[in-house]
This record gives sequence, structure tokens and C-alpha cells, in this order.
Amino acid sequence: MRPDGRIECRLCPRACKLRDGQRGFCFVRRRVGDAMELSTYGRTSGLCVDPIEKKPLNHFLPGTSVLSFGTAGCNLGCRFCQNWSLSKARDWDRMGEAATPEEIAGAAGSLGCPSVAFTYNDPVVFAEYAIDTARACRARGIRTVAVTAGYITPEARADFFREMDAANVDLKGFTEGFYRRLCLSELQPVLDTLVYLRRETRVWLEVTTLLIPGENDSAQQIDRVSDWFADKLGVDVPWHFTAFHPDFRMLGHPPTPPETLARARKVARSKGLRYVYLGNVRDSDGGSTWCPSCGDLLVERRGYDVRVRGLIGGRCGRCGCEIPGVFAGSPGGRPAAATGRRS
Repeated sequence: MRPDGRIECRLCPRACKLRDGQRGFCFVRRRVGDAMELSTYGRTSGLCVDPIEKKPLNHFLPGTSVLSFGTAGCNLGCRFCQNWSLSKARDWDRMGEAATPEEIAGAAGSLGCPSVAFTYNDPVVFAEYAIDTARACRARGIRTVAVTAGYITPEARADFFREMDAANVDLKGFTEGFYRRLCLSELQPVLDTLVYLRRETRVWLEVTTLLIPGENDSAQQIDRVSDWFADKLGVDVPWHFTAFHPDFRMLGHPPTPPETLARARKVARSKGLRYVYLGNVRDSDGGSTWCPSCGDLLVERRGYDVRVRGLIGGRCGRCGCEIPGVFAGSPGGRPAAATGRRS
């Protein structure tokens, strides 16, 4: 409680300061009396079985299915949001399907999904619901994935990520100006989350960057952030460059040319990064996993058609090179190994 009677939300760096009845920037967290309440707890926008590669995660149980769900609201204000109908929903109190954490875990088990993903909108804003669901999943031997922008306070992130098995963090741009102008947020807390996940947890980490023409796709920016990535996260963390398609409040921007993605991948790999992927485009070479030692094809991806070919127990079947990740013995199977945790 602040001296002026307002309560400060300490979940994300916005630190919204609320009087009774007021909602935060995310719209789904509100003050009720002297407590903060999550209005979307126990209610989901629906459940969907996806390929794990759609999250995208390429080194976490490749070739398996994941049960995906989200709620509503977001603590960022991205002008290019691909899920704005959920992240900007304002009538959620009359929407949503009821689903307890135990029901979600049970559904994943019934559907044969070895993991559950918190996605569609950022799970940071429904942290309590995500944490309780992750615990229910863990009790059934089901793993959990957070698909997030990583905009969370140091105080909250330990409790949140302690329950997660994997995370894909959306590194949306590389400058504070980009984050302020196009995301209504800040870059540094996201960088701090990435370093925290890599250095202080055992959460399997992958990173995604949506390349927007004229905004964050210059060769200079890619070069600079690739240096940071290699230095702070290491060369074994998978990085996904994905193509922008006009949406929400950036309908006037052109889609990302395939050659822009290919150039970004080339720059990142020139810095020693071993697993750089391309998404939202048809590019089998850029979507597949190759052995960094002998160059053999390990996991072939044509869109979401995934075939595990030369990967055996987390190693290249040809030369024995250890491949970082969490792998199953076969599609749909249980995890066999978690290797290459540090570079």
C-alpha cells in the first residue's frame, strides 16, 4: 500500500498503481479492496492441440504435440500484435470457457500431449493461473511451456519460471526506442529475463524475433544483437527469426521478404550461433536442425511436417555430437535427455 492509498502491482515493470476497482494496463488484473485480483483465473480462450514447433520450440520434444491455451490481456502494447483480439479484449468478463488447472492437465493427458503451452496472450499477466496449472501438470508428468515477452519483474520471475520446463521469449527489437514506440514498454527488463533464464535456471530457452521491415531488420542491428546474444546467452540457445505479416495497427507495413530472414540468419551464424531458424516462411533448410559438427540433417521440418532423422538420444547419429535440448525417444514419447545446458 502506498502513502496515497493506492496499491502497486509488482508483477511487471509497469508497476501499475491502482485505487479500489481500477484495472492495470493489462486490463485483467484489478484491485478489489486491499488485494490484487486476476479476473481471468480459471477461464481460457479455448484449448488447441498444436505441434510444439508452432510455439516455436525446435529443441524441446521435437515432433510432439502440445496442448495450447491462453486467456486475455497483455502487459505490452505492441502495434503489430498478431493476437490482438485476445490481448486487447475488453469484454472478457462475459467471455471465456471455464477450465481449472486440473482439468487442463487432465485434458493434456487424455489427448496424449506431453506438454502444455501458455500462449496466445502473455502468461505473465495470468501468472497465478499458469503457475497452478504447471503444478497440476507436473503432478501428472506433463511438462509446461511459457510463450512470453519476458516483461516481468525480478521479484515475480523466480516464482513464475520455477514452475516452467521451457520458455520461448519474444525479443521484439533491439533498441529502447523500438520498445517504447512500438511496444509501449522497455527493452532492458526483457534482456534481464533472458540472461536470468539462461544463467540462473534450468528452463529450456529459445528466443524469437519478428523482423519488421524498416523497424528492426537492418544489418547493423542484427549484427549488434547477434554479438550480445552470443556473449550473454551463448551459442547453443536456438534463435528464431520470423516473418512479419501486416496486422492490428501496422497494416501499412509490407511483409518481411524471405531474403531479409536469410540475411539475418547468415549474420547470426557468422557470430558462431549454431541453431538459427526461420519461421512464417517455407524454408526447409532454415527450419531444420543440422549437426553443427558434421552437418548431418537431424530434424527435417517442412512447415509443420516434422521428421526426426539423425537425432538419437540427444546426439547426432552420425558423429555423436551432443545437441542441446530436451528430447524424446520418438515423436509423442517421453523426454529422454536434457543436454547442453551451458555453452
